[in-house]
Amino acid sequence: MGRKRRAFSTEFKLEAIRRAGERRERGTALTVIARELGITADLLRRWTRELGDASPQAVASRQDLEAENRRLRRENEVLRQERDFAKKAAAYFAKEHR
Repeated sequence: MGRKRRAFSTEFKLEAIRRAGERRERGTALTVIARELGITADLLRRWTRELGDASPQAVASRQDLEAENRRLRRENEVLRQERDFAKKAAAYFAKEHR
């Protein structure tokens, strides 16, 4: 049985990035900082690359955009399915009418 994937809040990520920045200026290794936070150094690097110096408002805005994109993709898929069904129904009834 596999391990459960942990989820981290945006606030935790931003705080981890802030702490890492402060500690790195004093010469602390990123791996040490990550270990103290209970995460991997690769994860901390990825958060820094993705979120960087982003403010909480910028992060929230990006998350809102991503949520909107997911919603629109789902809606687009439903519309495609409805279109395909309408095509098949039209072809069926056109064949029956002849």
